[in-house]
Amino acid sequence: MSEAVDTTVETGVTPGAEHAAFRDVLAKNHAARRKPPQHFVDMDADERIGAMKDLGLPKFRANQLANHYFGHLTTNSEDFTDIPADKRDELAQRFFPTLITPLLVQKADNGTTIKTLWELFDGSRIESVLMRYPTRTTLCISSQVGCGMGCPFCATGKLGLTRNMSTGEILEQVRAAAKAMRDGEVAGGPGRLSNIVFMGMGEPMANYKSVLSAVRQISALPPAGFGISARNITVSTVGVVPGIKKLTNEGIPLRLAVSLHAPTNTLRDELVPMNRRFNVDKVLDAAHDYFLASKRRVSIEYAMMRGINDQAEHARELAKRLNHYGDDWAHVNPIPLNPIEGSRWTASKKEDETQFLDILHAAGITATLRDTRGDDIDGACGQLAAKSLVESATAAATASAVKATVSAKH
Repeated sequence: MSEAVDTTVETGVTPGAEHAAFRDVLAKNHAARRKPPQHFVDMDADERIGAMKDLGLPKFRANQLANHYFGHLTTNSEDFTDIPADKRDELAQRFFPTLITPLLVQKADNGTTIKTLWELFDGSRIESVLMRYPTRTTLCISSQVGCGMGCPFCATGKLGLTRNMSTGEILEQVRAAAKAMRDGEVAGGPGRLSNIVFMGMGEPMANYKSVLSAVRQISALPPAGFGISARNITVSTVGVVPGIKKLTNEGIPLRLAVSLHAPTNTLRDELVPMNRRFNVDKVLDAAHDYFLASKRRVSIEYAMMRGINDQAEHARELAKRLNHYGDDWAHVNPIPLNPIEGSRWTASKKEDETQFLDILHAAGITATLRDTRGDDIDGACGQLAAKSLVESATAAATASAVKATVSAKH
């Protein structure tokens, strides 16, 4: 009898999508997705030992590699000085394949905000953003190539979902940022990466297995992980309720963020299509249950869109929804929209943002307007990748046209 195969990593489709009111929006190249090479962090302890055995090496070499990766933030074989010289390159090739390569780096805010466009092993492109503040340094990372949630105001949503990212691809973003901070490559001198937010490309709950593995290794102490406190890790979701419920049972004290963006089902159906599967009531119920289990306030993310969801009636309805639960369980983050080029979704007026916050505060809701970074560097998630894909497609079309013209002449 054959074993059941877990296909969640490969399909990238959220559970139940096949027979639901909303199905994940897939990119044209979704069907051609390939599995990334296996990385050291994709393996559990037994798999690492088994791989060492296959190479004719004792199991303690796995611990040495873990110390190099998590403790020293290196995958360079030249740094493996505690390993026999004739084995270093072989180990690096087996355990540390190149998963992400920087294609473009943009800097803003006097060098304290760094946005990187990465190319993955299969040519896919994702983004991460490193933001240094006076008291912390936060890295916003991607968990999927593109996104299948289809939110119309989001640049990533316009890409559709190509595939899930592996744990290795996720953690390599973290290692690169931690190394950049340690080595003083970010304005302000040497420092430490302190916070991780899964708010980049993709829906983390639709790639639950890899994301949770990454969370565990980010928060574990070296040499088992990067040693970033789970309390400083935020996982954001548009409201994939099964994922929220699973996370509630994990017992990890990370912060949950829910991208709500609208207080009513009618409006949210338009702004967040996933609402047709898990509506406002179900999402907030699950989020409140997470608060009760974790004793950690849930962040309610709310992208402010001019004349659409930023009026007084929207603020009052949002406050009513949150206060329904009777405890101080949520912190609202109104976010000034970073509009994508050519979109009808535009940023709110400053006076509407102020009014929105005033109404929430008057209702006893804790709310803070999100600090925006990188407005001048394609700051909205997915903008840089979307632009690069358009440019690549244009270049390919031009090359094809030139080739056709040359062929016609001959």
